[in-house]
Amino acid sequence: MMLANILLRFIKSALPLLILYVGKLIIDQVMLLNNAHNTLPHTRVWELLGLEFGLVILSDMLSRGITLMDSLLGDLFANHTSVKIMNHAATLDLDQFEDAVFYDKLERARQQTVGRTVLLSQVLSQLQDLITMGFLAAGLMAFNPWLILLLLVTILPAFLGESYFNDQTYALSRSQTPERRELDYLRYLGASDETAKEIKMFDLSAFIIARFKTLSDMFYRDNRRIVIKRAGWGTFFALLGSAGYYGAYVFIIARTIAGNITIGELTFLAGSFRQLRTLLEAILTRFTAVSQGAVYLRDFFEFFEIKPRIHPPAKPLPFPNPVMQGFVFEDVGFKYIHSDRWANRHLNFTLFPGEKLALVGENGAGKTTLVKLLSRLYDPTEGRILLDGHDLKEYDLTELRLNTGIIFQDYLRYQMTFSQNIAAGNIAEKDNIELIQAAAKQSLADELAQRLPGGYGQMLGKRFFDGAELSGGEWQKVAIARAYMRDAQLLILDEPTSALDARAEYEVFQRFAELTKGRMAVLISHRFSTVRMADRILVLQNGEIAETGSHEVLLAKGGRYAELFNLQAAGYK
Repeated sequence: MMLANILLRFIKSALPLLILYVGKLIIDQVMLLNNAHNTLPHTRVWELLGLEFGLVILSDMLSRGITLMDSLLGDLFANHTSVKIMNHAATLDLDQFEDAVFYDKLERARQQTVGRTVLLSQVLSQLQDLITMGFLAAGLMAFNPWLILLLLVTILPAFLGESYFNDQTYALSRSQTPERRELDYLRYLGASDETAKEIKMFDLSAFIIARFKTLSDMFYRDNRRIVIKRAGWGTFFALLGSAGYYGAYVFIIARTIAGNITIGELTFLAGSFRQLRTLLEAILTRFTAVSQGAVYLRDFFEFFEIKPRIHPPAKPLPFPNPVMQGFVFEDVGFKYIHSDRWANRHLNFTLFPGEKLALVGENGAGKTTLVKLLSRLYDPTEGRILLDGHDLKEYDLTELRLNTGIIFQDYLRYQMTFSQNIAAGNIAEKDNIELIQAAAKQSLADELAQRLPGGYGQMLGKRFFDGAELSGGEWQKVAIARAYMRDAQLLILDEPTSALDARAEYEVFQRFAELTKGRMAVLISHRFSTVRMADRILVLQNGEIAETGSHEVLLAKGGRYAELFNLQAAGYK
């Protein structure tokens, strides 16, 4: 398609010169007949007119074919680059997504998939017009080379001016990326079904609108400064170009009056010069868009220069089945990008095969970070994690995660069907309805599916037509089912029952206790009634292990765990 597009454009680029030249021949023939007082046959005139008509029809057909191919190529380009961005994003590390600088680069790269889909068409159109100009210039040079030089001298400053202002515009846009992301976020907050109830209840609309206006007014002022300068210089350069064009036109007319060229040649030269000027103006106008697109493509390629730090080993070890020794944390510490604070530090413990381990601590104590290290969503900043005596980095990353069933507190509510929401836990089994239903039964989500009009095929969420919205507890049952989609040796549940009522919570953990027999399990919860089912409890404080032991042992110690337990218990008295 690309090669056909180029071929059609090349053919079309030669047609303007041919049409002009045939027009010259027609006028010269008419003048000849007029001077001969119609004594000569008219056949030649009608042949030339028919030829010009055929060339015009061909030009129109080529234009429509080129437009069609441009449209199709634009769609293919947008789809291809979007897939490339998603594929590359999938290879990057979790902590990179939690970095604002990374998000700026991702946002700028995303803009290129939509905002630059016409760039290819613009570049090809630019080349087509340049070839057409070459043909027209050849015709003018045969008459007088100085006309071409005059045209270039009057147009060149405009090219330089546009290039300068393109760089200025790009530099401004790049510097505004964080604020523009905030602007998009404010648009979302101000007009979204997910935020509407809080915005209304807390009467936040005036605050959000005021902040939006502040940012948008700032963008307007910055952009206005560049646009005004650009318009002023653009007007000056346009006047310069027009003066050059009409200077050449005067020269051609003077030569015709002097009898040095024919009326047909005047028409050809004037038409060629006019088309050259029109093409130059089109190229100049398009140059703005093309150069901006080319400049902004730096952002697209810059995103692909970001490389993950978590790499699969060249010769990975097979994941042990079953795990014999367990996971061992040896003085493990982790800190986030651009942060001086340790999220976890000096973690030393072992998760034994078949053991249920609970993590307890206040918000920000490092519980979720610990399980992300365990599932190798993060690599330790210091220390190492061993699995059956080998560093976790030596194992195949895909196998490690297939053997880990994990549900985070901030799980996603996919606007998909009920079955697809559960299958997200092991998407390779998305067509295995028996496995999906079994996972739903284990998490108590099957009762919910039976009540929905569409059953397991029911669309969830209100974003799409005929979708059903679930309560927080119902969504949580669906999310927990994802953990049961894998025959995992390690199950991790991060606040799995925070939205469930007391009866549902009790039933979920009865099932959980049965399912984790013989498996390793890590449980994060603020509810001590849940924590008591664990074989061992780690109490985290400021990212470090403050205490470890069973529920009874920790209560007897009278330390941090006992303090937190008694605080919660006091609420029930």
